[in-house]
Amino acid sequence: MMQYAHSYTICSNRGAQASILFKSFLTRSLITNSPADPQLLYADKCSMFVLLRFVSPSRTGIQTFRKESERFWTVIAHPTLNVYAAGHDGGIMVFKMERERPAYAIHDNILYYVKDKFVRRLQLGTSKDFPIMQIKKNGSSYRSSPHSLTYNPAENAILVASNTTNPETCVVELFPVPKNIDTSNPESVEARKTAGSTGIWVARNRFAVLDKTRQILIKNLKNEVTKKLEISTCEAIFHAGTGHLLIKEGDNVTLYDIQQKKSLNSVRCTKAKYVVWSADASKVAILGKHMIAICTKKLNSICSVHENIRIKSGGWDDSGVFIYNTNNHVKYVLPNGDSGIIRTLDLPVYITLVKGSTVHCLDREVKPRMLSIDPTEFKFKLALVNRKYDEVLYMVRNAKLVGQAIISYLQQKGYPEVALHFVKDERTRFSLAEECGNLDIALEAAKTLDDKPIWEKLGKLALQQGNHQVVEMAYQRTKNFDRLSFLYLITGNSEKLKKMMKIGRKGTLFF
Repeated sequence: MMQYAHSYTICSNRGAQASILFKSFLTRSLITNSPADPQLLYADKCSMFVLLRFVSPSRTGIQTFRKESERFWTVIAHPTLNVYAAGHDGGIMVFKMERERPAYAIHDNILYYVKDKFVRRLQLGTSKDFPIMQIKKNGSSYRSSPHSLTYNPAENAILVASNTTNPETCVVELFPVPKNIDTSNPESVEARKTAGSTGIWVARNRFAVLDKTRQILIKNLKNEVTKKLEISTCEAIFHAGTGHLLIKEGDNVTLYDIQQKKSLNSVRCTKAKYVVWSADASKVAILGKHMIAICTKKLNSICSVHENIRIKSGGWDDSGVFIYNTNNHVKYVLPNGDSGIIRTLDLPVYITLVKGSTVHCLDREVKPRMLSIDPTEFKFKLALVNRKYDEVLYMVRNAKLVGQAIISYLQQKGYPEVALHFVKDERTRFSLAEECGNLDIALEAAKTLDDKPIWEKLGKLALQQGNHQVVEMAYQRTKNFDRLSFLYLITGNSEKLKKMMKIGRKGTLFF
């Protein structure tokens, strides 16, 4: 700054009710603190770069944090994450300035998502990513990050919902997608706005809006109200196909018929936030803060999974397995409720589509990414659940399935004979062979181990199956002469019985 001979006033912030103690340029925001008014922390959404070029003197406050009897003294930004810490008399408060989850929708392997002031279209699996329209003009007042985006392929229209903490400022906007798209200079599209926190398509030319009074409005493409639904306990609405809605009511999610105005079914899911439908709309995954409920299209419960870490997003695999992620892991859940870890994550992502061994997702900077996964484990387990033993046999012979976890899973689910193909340790092989009654493998392992307790177990197993030859061998190796003599007696083997009597008179038995 010292090399310049002149200084210029670029903009000014006014509105503090008393003197300002602390103000600092941060990575993403300008934070202003007024300690003489101890209840307020002012935050203006403008990066340093935009601030230097901004010509309008107006500023809009986007968030207010209150402390009833304490003063804020300092604010600092995380060097890489969208996280800030504010120090006050009683401690430190950590907060975010803006929502990090991007608004997106998927249709026929095409991803529509909002980045900056544009709606972009990405052909998944390719590099064809371009803006299709502009939804926020340059120089306009601050607009919060969109909360959700839904696409209507029949009318080629998009609903964008901006859900803020203040119900008065929540808005749902209807945008028609331009027919002629100029990717180098996308046109700005005028929206039809309606007050509400969420917008969901319920038919080809109808959409539902949840307004600030918790009333559900059914509107046409002209933004005219055609029907009103009075549901006092409604907290949020989700997509459920033509003529239906999923309604969050406390810890329950209800399937609601719009035409008949009645509830069809209900399932419990604590703090439900999102729903993800399978490609054929036969199943739905309801994502809560720490819970996933897998249901049929009629909302009959299939299974549920609980997590200790917050669930971020998910998508359906082509085989019917639900893939989801937390902050640190990509996981799977089978229709029978079994779950497991697929891979770890360096940073949180938001899954958009799962295709084979590739997970398409968006990161917090709204950049499309592709993650490679190994689906062998959950496809192997799915084949076992569906009793497709030809696929199981093929994967046993060709796939690299190793590890104690697979062996334990097969034992727990009652498939020890399959687990035998993965085990090389003879003691473990004997235990599995004993469990599934495979006498041949148990005998091979017993000969290798040559341990008295093993031979005793083998003798019991062979006796249960009526194989007296193996029983005889086991009694001989353990020198259990009483049982051996009785075995010869009941099998009518008088020759060996006489031999034992002769040797017994001499005081020694030898075989």
